[in-house]
Amino acid sequence: QVQLVESGGGLVQAGDSLRLSCTASGSTFSNYRTAWFRQAPGNEREFVAIISGSGRSSFHADSVKGRFTISRDNAENSVSLKMNSLKPEDTAVYYCAAQLGAVLPASSRNRMSPNQYQHWGQGTQVTVSS
Repeated sequence: QVQLVESGGGLVQAGDSLRLSCTASGSTFSNYRTAWFRQAPGNEREFVAIISGSGRSSFHADSVKGRFTISRDNAENSVSLKMNSLKPEDTAVYYCAAQLGAVLPASSRNRMSPNQYQHWGQGTQVTVSS
């Protein structure tokens, strides 16, 4: 069983950058593929990015491609989300999620569905002002 804790959220202005971190404990982190999701008030939880257990493969949602980058450091049991060129529409609570199985699913639907992830952090708020 893995436990996840997010950090790094805050209030920034449009165009700024922010780095979120997800720190894991309780299990061998490299055995888990890990993703970031976000949820704005009144909206469903939205997929942002996913990274394989080794860190060699990743996949980003079209809405953040070219601006956000997911990475991981298994020696530190952490996954990061570097967010550049932030927009007001990026405002949301950002969640880290992990699922046992290091390899990314072939299906993008399985990568992107919150239902495919068993373990979740408590979330960290990101607010981007215009």
